[in-house]
Amino acid sequence: MPPIELIASARDGDAAAIASLLAVAQPDIRRYARITCRTADVDDAVQDALCLLHRHIGSLRAVSAFSGWLFAVVRRECLRLARHGFGQAAPLDIVEDRAEIATRPDHELRLDLTAAIESLPAHYREVLVLRDLEELTIDEIAARLETTRETVKARLRRARMLAREYLAR
Repeated sequence: MPPIELIASARDGDAAAIASLLAVAQPDIRRYARITCRTADVDDAVQDALCLLHRHIGSLRAVSAFSGWLFAVVRRECLRLARHGFGQAAPLDIVEDRAEIATRPDHELRLDLTAAIESLPAHYREVLVLRDLEELTIDEIAARLETTRETVKARLRRARMLAREYLAR
C-alpha cells in the first residue's frame, strides 16, 4: 500500500505524487485484477483502473479509504469488461477447434485435461478436484477447506475458466 503522504499529495493535485502513486499502485492493481478478471482482460482492467485513478484521485474524500476505493475501481472494471465480452459470438475457428477436440482420442483428452488441472494455482486446483473429480457438494468443500460457500463457488468458477482457457490454447 502506498504511503499516506503520497496519497494525500496526489489527492491535492501534485503531478509528481500522482505519477509516483500510479507507479506504486500498479503492482497491487495487477495482482487484484489477476484474481478478479478473466485472464484476457487483466491488462485492460489495469490500464483502465490506472486511468481512473489518475482522473479521480482528487475526489477521494478520506486518504485511509484509498485501498478500498482502488480495489472497487478494479473490480468494477473487471465486471465491465466481462459484461462487454459476455454474449459475443465465438469466432468460427474456435467452434471448429472444439469440434476437433471432441473427436480426439480419450487418452489425449485425459492428458490435456491433466495438464490443464496441474497448471492451476493450488487453491483453484483443490476446489476443482474436490468438486468435479471427488464430486463433493459445495457445502462439503467449504467445510473441508474451512471457508465459505461463496469462496468455494468463486474459486470453482475461476478454476473452470482458467482450465478452459488453458485447453483453448
